[in-house]
Amino acid sequence: MGKRQDKKPMSIMKKMAIALFGGIGVGILFLMLREYLNTNGMGQVWDIINKIFFNDITRDSGFKSIGIFYIISQLFMNGLQLAIVPLVLVSLSLSLCSMANPQKLGKIAGETIFCFLSFYVVGALLGGCFAYMVKTMGWFSVQLPTADTSNLATMDSYNPLTTIVNAVPNNIFSVFTTNTSILAVVVIAVITGLTMNALRKQSEPVKKVLESLNEMIRVYMEFLINKISPIAIFCMISRTFATYGVEYLWPALAWIVSTIFICILLVFTIYPLGVWVTTGLNPLTFIRKVLKVGLFAAATQSSAATLPLNKKTCVEELGCSEEISNFVLPTGMTINMNGTTVMHMMAITFIATSAGIDVTPAHLLLAAFLSISTAMGTPAIPVAGTTMVFAVLNGLGFNSELCMIGYALVLAMNYPPGMAVITLNVVGDAAANVIINAKEKELNKEIYNSKGTE
Repeated sequence: MGKRQDKKPMSIMKKMAIALFGGIGVGILFLMLREYLNTNGMGQVWDIINKIFFNDITRDSGFKSIGIFYIISQLFMNGLQLAIVPLVLVSLSLSLCSMANPQKLGKIAGETIFCFLSFYVVGALLGGCFAYMVKTMGWFSVQLPTADTSNLATMDSYNPLTTIVNAVPNNIFSVFTTNTSILAVVVIAVITGLTMNALRKQSEPVKKVLESLNEMIRVYMEFLINKISPIAIFCMISRTFATYGVEYLWPALAWIVSTIFICILLVFTIYPLGVWVTTGLNPLTFIRKVLKVGLFAAATQSSAATLPLNKKTCVEELGCSEEISNFVLPTGMTINMNGTTVMHMMAITFIATSAGIDVTPAHLLLAAFLSISTAMGTPAIPVAGTTMVFAVLNGLGFNSELCMIGYALVLAMNYPPGMAVITLNVVGDAAANVIINAKEKELNKEIYNSKGTE
């Protein structure tokens, strides 16, 4: 008998790809089944299926439901979001605490912000041009469905500069009890890390506690990502597609397809080209290794939830230093919402055009400025970027009833384009991290050019 060969475990990238595309396929099949049952007078059969698998059990309408897919999805997302605040606080504090040259932080911070702003400008420019082209071709001239706009997730008009004020909290504990104040958590982490760096030996006990917490978070996140995420991703995507109504799908199809197209195009162009132009590194190597990060982000629709996998990939496969990654990636998760800005350009053009407003290049320039300003303060959680569309609409004065119906349509159909949007965000974080590591001569090129893991 020959020697027994151990079966090689399936890579996380393959698991996520199977879950992603399997979920889309199953979800579409359920959508087709729903339409067939409803059009043939068997709506009660679909109601039973919906209550067993897909219903939101937290709503009044889901009181008598089981909602298997909903429960699995929410448990996974809650588990991920449970670690967001401690992850950002601990990793960023330790990074700044261990930085041998504190003066280096100012330079890295400046490079980080400049890199993200550059990607913002390029993304907004290309997104705006593409949106205007699609609008000129007449693809956004659609008949809007009637919609109830009384309970829309909206937000009051506000000055984008309030993001700066809110970055410094007046109550440290209030910040730690929510996932919507990540920028404030970053500020607290920076203060903690720099003060520990200044105190050195006096801060050693605190440093040891943070290092132990960091290890605990790592083990917890690896378990969630490697063991639980494929099942949860399948359930989330299946449920999303299964619960869509065709009456919403067709009018928004042009917006969905064009937004997904431009976001995916930018993922495979501006970031690899940015890495190549600024560092001379092989752009194909970058996109190949970071692809699994994009797939995971697409499924969870949360850059915060993707942070652990992004950091692991950057350090272990792209050769980035852990010290710089601990600063750049949490900062990018907070302020780099380039994909959100691109989506805003497409959504604003679609909403306004479908409401009978002639969108001009001047409108798009103002929309780009408002979008970049609001996107930087967008919480790194699902659907937040789509909700911020309302702020940009208000800033442009597009607040008619028809605009609100268009906005309701965008909210209802946010998941498919949101998958591409969040991918653009997290790949941008990784690209900026590689660029800054290369500029600081901290990038391990042997690791970057190695085959890596699938």
